[in-house]
Amino acid sequence: MIAPYAELVSPTSSLDITEIRWHGRGGQGIVTAGELLAQAALVESKFFQSFPEFGPERSGAPMRAYTRVSDSPISLHCPILNPNAIVVLDPTLLDSREVFEGLQEDGSAVVNTPSSPEELRRRLSLKTFRLFTVDATTIAVETIRRNIPNTPMLGALVRVLPIVTPASCIQEITRRLGSRMAPSVVEANIVAFQRGYATVREG
Repeated sequence: MIAPYAELVSPTSSLDITEIRWHGRGGQGIVTAGELLAQAALVESKFFQSFPEFGPERSGAPMRAYTRVSDSPISLHCPILNPNAIVVLDPTLLDSREVFEGLQEDGSAVVNTPSSPEELRRRLSLKTFRLFTVDATTIAVETIRRNIPNTPMLGALVRVLPIVTPASCIQEITRRLGSRMAPSVVEANIVAFQRGYATVREG
């Protein structure tokens, strides 16, 4: 069981930096998710970095993005090799075990899949770190009407790793998407975020 929000404590490195690595495919919104998290950190007067690592620039191509959040200035300028958490938006990427590469032993992996954490851990023979699953694809299709699972995955991550509050994330979803999308689309993304937050499972 996941502890209530107020009881969760975010892991920090010796540099007091929380590092998240996002794995997904082009078109799934991983860059936007990382930027939304970073902007939510700014709302709370935290320091942040958010940047992508592109491979072939085409829809469906595997890609990574990185987010750092800290209460102190961040002087690092490099990809994240030993993250506190990874977020996997596309379960087909699990066929390559490199998505878990470098994840700290006490870190967290948040995976978009209808499978339970126990099923996924057994299938992939995972023995370390905390494992969480959420059916973000179904949530996205039911709310946004498109297979763009970034906002439900952001909600799941914030439940697992509460380095910012849900309210700050919703504020940034409203601000960023509201500048270029219809109010109904913005509201759908907020609902998707809330459902991801509410339904993420640990095992």
